[in-house]
Amino acid sequence: MKKSFMVLWVCMIFSTLIHAKVLDVRYKVSFGIFGQMGIANAHMETKGNTYTIDIGMKATGMAKALSQNRKERHISKGHIVKGMFVSDTYRVVKTYGNKHIEKIYHIDHKKKRVKKDYVKKKKGKITGEEHTVLDFYSKNDLLTLYFNLPKMIKDKSKSGIYKLRAVGAERQKGLVKIKIPASKEIEVYKRTLGKGDYWYMTAIIYQKIFSSNKGELMLAVGKDGITQKAVLKDLIMFGDLVSERIK
Repeated sequence: MKKSFMVLWVCMIFSTLIHAKVLDVRYKVSFGIFGQMGIANAHMETKGNTYTIDIGMKATGMAKALSQNRKERHISKGHIVKGMFVSDTYRVVKTYGNKHIEKIYHIDHKKKRVKKDYVKKKKGKITGEEHTVLDFYSKNDLLTLYFNLPKMIKDKSKSGIYKLRAVGAERQKGLVKIKIPASKEIEVYKRTLGKGDYWYMTAIIYQKIFSSNKGELMLAVGKDGITQKAVLKDLIMFGDLVSERIK
């Protein structure tokens, strides 16, 4: 429970509104018979050729109790080149109970390498610490990847699988796959995510989310470039995991 539904929020909040100086979006997450499980707030701000993306997430209701008041915050900072976000630092902070885990990725674009600093604390005292260099490099982290995605995939109507890499997904050496459905598959997306002027796709992040080993998320992206709804389908016994935009 603690390591699962939080992944959904990070992988479905993205936008193409890079010319906006400030953007705020809110989502709710619900899970079958359990109802609402959490809230996520996404904030994006640009100043000149720099940007900050800040996503805060917290569990609510039953999930809050089961996850020991789980909270996460993902912060990406960097610069903008030819309309694309280029990540310089990506920070992930997780807290639950009396535990605090923090990861900071420093991306060196000149040397094309990524340094990761990891600190784990319990009751304010450091219980673990690591400093490593990742075995892959990318200009994108998990947040900028999804903000940049509509510009990276030029033909949104062409079906296929796109293999991309993002800092923060080192368990799979940065690999993230995006599937654009064929025309014969669109009706399935419409029934699951709703009909509208959407860009439908599936994001495959290769992390176990509940009983879904690959973490395949069906997404409906609005004309404004913001995800309206995301669904992880047919989990054993419990139904669908659903995230919907509410602001």
